[in-house]
Amino acid sequence: MKRVLRPLRIRRTLAALVCALLALAPVTAGTAHAQGEGLQRQEWALKALHAKEAWKTTKGRGVTVAVLDTGVDGSHPDLRKNVLDGKDMVGIGAEKGDRHWARHGTAMAGIIAGHGHGKDGKDGVLGIAPEARILPVRVLLEEKDPQRGKARDQRKTALADGIRWAADHGADVINLSLGDDSDAAHPDAREDAAVRYALRKGAVVVASAGNGGEDGDHVSYPAAYPGVIAVAAVDRNGARAAFSTRRWYATVAAPGKDILIADPDRSYYQGWGTSAAAAFTSGAVALVRAAHPDLSPTQIKKLISDTAGHTPEGGRSDAVGTGVVDPAAAIEMGSHIEPRKQQPAVGEYGKEYFGSGRPGDEGGPGWFAILAAVLGAVLIGVALAVHRGFTPRLPPRLRIRPLRPGGGPGGGPAPPGGP
Repeated sequence: MKRVLRPLRIRRTLAALVCALLALAPVTAGTAHAQGEGLQRQEWALKALHAKEAWKTTKGRGVTVAVLDTGVDGSHPDLRKNVLDGKDMVGIGAEKGDRHWARHGTAMAGIIAGHGHGKDGKDGVLGIAPEARILPVRVLLEEKDPQRGKARDQRKTALADGIRWAADHGADVINLSLGDDSDAAHPDAREDAAVRYALRKGAVVVASAGNGGEDGDHVSYPAAYPGVIAVAAVDRNGARAAFSTRRWYATVAAPGKDILIADPDRSYYQGWGTSAAAAFTSGAVALVRAAHPDLSPTQIKKLISDTAGHTPEGGRSDAVGTGVVDPAAAIEMGSHIEPRKQQPAVGEYGKEYFGSGRPGDEGGPGWFAILAAVLGAVLIGVALAVHRGFTPRLPPRLRIRPLRPGGGPGGGPAPPGGP
């Protein structure tokens, strides 16, 4: 009998976001099941997500899900032949065969695309998209890896670089079961730009909402970046799990408590966290992409949101978004949607976010920044002229009308702020 793995409550006081930190510690464990016999009967999450109904259409064949995490054990019997050659963005720390290697990432990959093993695949765990491919991208180390601190300090761009690499190497879905929801959490320009780069390339980006529901509900990144499908966690009754962060960015929810997961040590554990919820949603998105490959990331995000079940009163809440993911319903509704190209709008983000400053990225400086600079220079020149006593005379039809009460011309709402 394996000892119970204790839940890791990561309390971080970093001055800045570094790399990415697990929103779910290497999932907590209950009883370990060495052979995985009879586990599939206990996978309540697949029933809650109506997986069998969705599987009548597809099991995810042809779709690639990038798992940006601590690595994935592609030799695990529940994942064998489903895992592609990936990329290690860290380059230090534990190696394959070490206890502190690929535990969290393997667990997430199993939730997404586990296919079981043994006779007829009846042993082990089933993922929600058992025929999808996993593209592993190692962007951080396990919590107990002795090199974790060094990696955090020396590989600060690993997450942003990993997102771009996945988008460039065929990822249809990018799973980010990680995040920083410490007191010091804040958006990172490189990560924000990388997410929008991936969206523009056609990859759907999914992230865990955070495990701060009992610790202040701090904003978690990358979940809060625009365009991301941010996933909260629910229990087997469809209610928000107490640990799940409640924030404006929650898109949907998925099972995240008492989840059976696979480990590289070939045992199975019971875990919890919004990491698991994000992985289930990434698998659900993989099913939708397999059925409707031409839909853009924006369309899929809306489709997943619009078809969620257990919708809260009012249609949405910070606790569970629009409700629990339902891939079968999304596949059905997707048949009635005309595909459109992904077109991220420039300058649509609120002041909570900032752009990349990297040429060629959607939302980067581009013409908008140049125009703003020119207008700023003109306004400064006018201000100096007025200060020196110059008063321009404008034709009556060009004179500016004073703003009426309400902020905008004619009493309408004030224009939105800049990006």
